Amino acid sequence: PFARAQARYTRKLEELVNRLSRVMTLSDVADLALLNWDTVKEIVKRRLRRDYGRIDLKGVRYLSIDEIHVGKRRGYYTLVLDIQSGRILWVSPGRGKAGLVGFWRRLRRGRVRIQAVALDMSGAYAAAVAEGLPGVALVFDRFHVIQLMNERLDDLRREMVREAEGPLKMAIKGTRYLLLMRAANLAEDELPRLEQALKLNEPLSQGWYLKEELSLLWEQKSYADMNRFLKQWCDQAQQSGVRQLQKMAKTLQLHRRGILNWWTHPINNGRMEGTNNKIKTLNRQAYGYRDEDFFILRLLGLHESRYKLSG
Repeated sequence: PFARAQARYTRKLEELVNRLSRVMTLSDVADLALLNWDTVKEIVKRRLRRDYGRIDLKGVRYLSIDEIHVGKRRGYYTLVLDIQSGRILWVSPGRGKAGLVGFWRRLRRGRVRIQAVALDMSGAYAAAVAEGLPGVALVFDRFHVIQLMNERLDDLRREMVREAEGPLKMAIKGTRYLLLMRAANLAEDELPRLEQALKLNEPLSQGWYLKEELSLLWEQKSYADMNRFLKQWCDQAQQSGVRQLQKMAKTLQLHRRGILNWWTHPINNGRMEGTNNKIKTLNRQAYGYRDEDFFILRLLGLHESRYKLSG
C-alpha cells in the first residue's frame, strides 16, 4: 500500500518530488532528495502524463495562438493558450497550419464553441484559424500592431539618418529609444532632445505623432468610433507621403476587421507573451530537453510552476 508495484520508491517520496518540482528545477529536486536526475524525471513525467495527457477543453471560449523558437535543434513549436485560465491547451512541433490540424480535430470531437481567437498579424495562423474555425472572430493583438508601427518608425529613422548631414544628422542619431517610447513614459530631461529631433525633421515628426495617436485606437467609446478613428488615421498616413507610414496604413486596412473585433472581444496575447518568457526560462534552466514527450508535458503543466527555490 505504501509503494506502487515494482517501484523503488514510496508513494510519499513520489508526492514530495512532485510537490517540489512545482517550485524547483529537477536538478535541485534530485540534489535535495538524494535521487538520480532520471528517477526524478520519471516520477514527474508519470504525474504530468496522468494530469495533462488529455487536456479537458470544457468551458474554453477564448484562445491565443502563437509560435515559439526553442533552439536550433528543436526549432519552432505552435502553442494554443486558454486566455481565461492561462493554461496551455496544445503544443505541436512546427509552425503554421500543420501545427493546428490535430487541435481542430479535438475541438470538434469535444463540441467546444470558441468565440474568438487572439493572434498576431501572421497570415499563416489567420488562414489556419479561418479554415479550422469558420465563423470565429479573429482579434489581432494590440501589442503586435503597436510593435509593427514601431518597426516602421524605426525604419524611417534609419533612412533619415542615412540621408541627413551635419547638425540634422547629429540631432536624429541616437534617438531610437526616445522615438519608440510612449511620450508619457519619458523623463522630463529626455523631452527636449526628442522635441529638437522632431522639429528638424518633418517626416520623422509625422511618424512619431501618428505612432502616439495610434495607441488611442483602443480607447474609443464605441465600435463606430473605433472604426471612424482607424479610417481617419489611415487617411492621415496615406496623405503624409511618407513611404513607411503609407505601408503601415495599407497593413491596417488589410487587417481592419480583425483589429476592430477587439471592441466585441477585448482579448489580447498578453498571457501568451508571459508564457513564452516562462518557456524560455524553463528551457534555459534545463539546458534543453532530449525527451520531446517530456518537454511537451512540461509545457502543458507550465501554469502550475512557480519557481521559488533554486540552487
